[in-house]
Amino acid sequence: MSSIDFNGIIPAIAVPFNQDYSIDEPELKRFSRWLAGQPGIHALMTNGHTGEVFSLTPRERAHVTRLTVEAAGDICPVISSIVCEGINDAVEQAGMAKEAGARGLDIMPPHHWLRFGFKPEHCIDYFTAIGKASGLPLVVHVYPAWTRASFSCELLAELARSPHVAAFKIGTREMNKYARDLQAIREADPTKALLTCHDEYLLASMVQGVDGALVGFASLVPGLIHELLQAVRAGDLKQAMAVQARITPLKDAVYGAGEPTGEAHGRMKAAMARAGIIRSATVRPPTHAPSEKELRAIDAALLAAGLTVQAAA
Repeated sequence: MSSIDFNGIIPAIAVPFNQDYSIDEPELKRFSRWLAGQPGIHALMTNGHTGEVFSLTPRERAHVTRLTVEAAGDICPVISSIVCEGINDAVEQAGMAKEAGARGLDIMPPHHWLRFGFKPEHCIDYFTAIGKASGLPLVVHVYPAWTRASFSCELLAELARSPHVAAFKIGTREMNKYARDLQAIREADPTKALLTCHDEYLLASMVQGVDGALVGFASLVPGLIHELLQAVRAGDLKQAMAVQARITPLKDAVYGAGEPTGEAHGRMKAAMARAGIIRSATVRPPTHAPSEKELRAIDAALLAAGLTVQAAA
């Protein structure tokens, strides 16, 4: 069904902005091409939370995907997230993403589900409509267990049996349910790829038996996350723990004790700029830039991870 090999690292990419908050197109293309060429990268994903998708208009989302495909599409496939409130809107934006060159779609739950909840048939209808209309392989974006948009194990199994679904971006963030989710999907269809999106505890989620990682954190430390996955696959827990030890100070500086948030994405973008990965750390409002205290913590974490700190953010 899918021309995408999901069994590896897929960064959810950050979007560089100019000081006036417009998209820095040359920098986005340069960064996308650099990231696509890093070891272990199997695809890039645009329009995720790391890409500040909620600050982008539908037209801008398609444009980000188009620029990324132009820069990196000859190196690896590009997936676009679809973040919509209804089926018609989702089908339209999926078409725009496909026209822009996306070869797969990551489907986030409509955000009114977070407020009002949903019935399983709502979810099946949503994915079926997008899959039929686009003809592209779909990634199920699994939200945290504590949200009203959380998918039950039974629903995940039903989605796994869908011919439109190729992979699962699993961010359950409750380890007991996470293990049950993995088992339910594997039992329903073992060919569907399981991807952790637990940026803040990579090793703990990888050792559960996943196929790869689809994380925004891979915009910052793609090499370390690739090394971690390779160590886990080899069953070398000692090496995996050593790699995670280099990642952890950066994880703490970016995410603190919590889950990814808009402000955490701003801290990660600052880390990327200070490491020379992107030109500017500019974020779109309402996200704010990190404080001086947070920047000092980021610099110390970059050094601990073996990354060079630039003179200016």
